[in-house]
Amino acid sequence: MPGTLSSNFKAGGIGAAAGFVIALILTLITPLCDPCAALFVGLGVGILAAFWERPVTEGSGALKGAEAGAIATAGSLLGQMVGTVLNGIIVGPEKAAQLIRQFGLPFEYQSPAQYWAYLLVGNGCCGLGGVLLGAGLGAVGGLIGYQIWGRKGVSQEPGDLL
Repeated sequence: MPGTLSSNFKAGGIGAAAGFVIALILTLITPLCDPCAALFVGLGVGILAAFWERPVTEGSGALKGAEAGAIATAGSLLGQMVGTVLNGIIVGPEKAAQLIRQFGLPFEYQSPAQYWAYLLVGNGCCGLGGVLLGAGLGAVGGLIGYQIWGRKGVSQEPGDLL
């Protein structure tokens, strides 16, 4: 039907909005929990996409789930980056270097630009890894959804119709 969004975009959009808020909050509390959130968001939207799509094959369920998972965790990436900037403003280079020295590592930032570069590039790389994890778990969610709601009674082979 023209003008309607497919199930993977609907599920991905819902997941992206939820992932943005979850990642923003988790990044402000503790950034170490963000990959875990990407896993749950990806899996959840994969299942949701399969629920709406009612896939005919396992492959189509996995594809819809992976697409929804990638879209949702891209929203998480955006929330994580906003949270990182806010967290970077709150902590600052001096407190971050002090925290690293508490672990017995001699460290000093050469300039605030170095602090921001490490912070944003490192977080971006972790966020992209989260998108890949979310897409993978979205595919798993699509497979789970296919096992629960898939159209198993529909024949795929022309010879099966006879």
